[in-house]
Amino acid sequence: MQCFDCTPSASCLAHRELPASGHTRKTPPTAKDHAPESNGNPSGLVGGATRQVTNNQRGYQLEEGDPAVPDPRKKPRIIISFPRGDPENPYNWSKGRKIFVLSIGIVAVLNSTLGSSLPSGAVRYLAEYFEVKSQAQLVLPISLFLVGYVLGPVVFAPLSESYGRRWIMIITFVFFTIFTMVCAVAPNWPSFLVFRLLCGITASSPIAVVGGLFADIYDDPITRGRAMAFFMAATTCGPALAPAISGFLSVLTWRWTFWAGLITAGASLMFLLFMPETYGPAILKRRAQRMRRETGNPNIFAPIELEKKGARQMITITLTRPIRMILFEAIVLFSCLYLSIAYAIFYLFFQAYPLVFQGVYGFNIGTAGLPFLAIGVGAFLSTAIFIGWDSALIRAKKTNALWAQIEEYRRLPLACIGGPLYVISLFWLGWTANSNIHWIVPILSGIPFGIGFMLIFMALLNYVTDAYEIFAASAMAATSACRSIFGAILPIAARPMYQDLGIPWASSLLGFLSLAMCIIPFAFIKYGDRIRANSKFCQELREKKRRMQEEKEKEGSDAFLPDEEMGRTSPLR
Repeated sequence: MQCFDCTPSASCLAHRELPASGHTRKTPPTAKDHAPESNGNPSGLVGGATRQVTNNQRGYQLEEGDPAVPDPRKKPRIIISFPRGDPENPYNWSKGRKIFVLSIGIVAVLNSTLGSSLPSGAVRYLAEYFEVKSQAQLVLPISLFLVGYVLGPVVFAPLSESYGRRWIMIITFVFFTIFTMVCAVAPNWPSFLVFRLLCGITASSPIAVVGGLFADIYDDPITRGRAMAFFMAATTCGPALAPAISGFLSVLTWRWTFWAGLITAGASLMFLLFMPETYGPAILKRRAQRMRRETGNPNIFAPIELEKKGARQMITITLTRPIRMILFEAIVLFSCLYLSIAYAIFYLFFQAYPLVFQGVYGFNIGTAGLPFLAIGVGAFLSTAIFIGWDSALIRAKKTNALWAQIEEYRRLPLACIGGPLYVISLFWLGWTANSNIHWIVPILSGIPFGIGFMLIFMALLNYVTDAYEIFAASAMAATSACRSIFGAILPIAARPMYQDLGIPWASSLLGFLSLAMCIIPFAFIKYGDRIRANSKFCQELREKKRRMQEEKEKEGSDAFLPDEEMGRTSPLR
């Protein structure tokens, strides 16, 4: 359709038909509607303000430049966003599709954490095959994997916030599967350690990204928190299962330990390939690209496409975001500290448990991995506690209880329960690991350990996710990197510490250290609101929410837009 005021070669916004919209604007165009294509400023804006134009029949919510002074030489940008109820918005997906994404995330995390402690039951056979005599070197297969947990998240999490979750998850999982296979055929000790490091780097992607994945599909904090609870249970059950698996399989050959990991990863990869993209900005980017192809209009953009890109932006902004959050965000910093201590002690147990159950009680390599299952039992019990707390919180909100309106009370009380349980379990293990006391008694200490460990992680990680929302992947990457550093280093000191101090006092030292960390969730409850009010990231998040709310409020008022020059309204159907 040609405009009566335009030449045939002009590209008139007023009379360009949007894809499949089935209509065009019927009223005479204004001056700013006749802006031709230009190779200059792509936005074509003078004042820089924008306004919403319409939601066409395909569900494209559009915003166009609304300059204070029309510039006839420039064509305004059209910026798309999700209209209300858009089925492509991950928040509006069906329950079944969300459960599918949730399941894939948990499976990916389970593979990652299973791989972290997979060599624990095969250490003796690895030492014999590769002729390794140093006890410090025998810690490296697990420690180097955790070093990979440090290096990977600071790259993968920010990349997922720029390019989407799906391909970051798939590509890294493919390489994780490959490196797991290569570990099984490693010809010598140095190459085996290098492959373990590469395995850890690629396995870190689910740990860093899945928190953001769940934030993408669940806008309700309660539902998102429960999804995170299952995510955290997977992070604990993986390492708890691996010692028993490797302990029994390595009797055949240590290589079978990694063949089992490869089989599990290969089967999981088949499901991962069907995972849809969940990151809203990346979905809008694909939509904008499709609209540009269909309309021939190069000025249709998704918001993420207007963000600065390039190597300098990637290095100075995106990849440094987790580091900046550790340095300048008190919530992230102290959460990292507490989680790192708890996580390091957990991985230290892969060195300490053999000293207790093989050294004191004479368990063989296979059965020495079974006490870790008590920690897994505790992890599942903690999930029930978490859901019970959530239910109590929902009831309190319905009755308008004052405490339920406080953000910090949504998650942090769980850490206030888990912290003391974690401390008790460490003293329990240390002072009951005696040949005169039945072996079941120190094994049972794993149950409060698993409950406490999980409640600490559930509370703090959910608190961080709720506080930073769209920056959740970077915040999770920061916590993942910090705790992995501690988890890689502290276990190296486990054997010397337990041999020099003895099992009771070595465990007590860890207990006192954990006791000092217990103050952190209580401090967050008291000062958390002030910390968030002064946080630059939280301020930016509030500003983004404010703009989104303004856009939603405009939707109802844009059914009729004023045609200033004609002095009447124009229906936009």
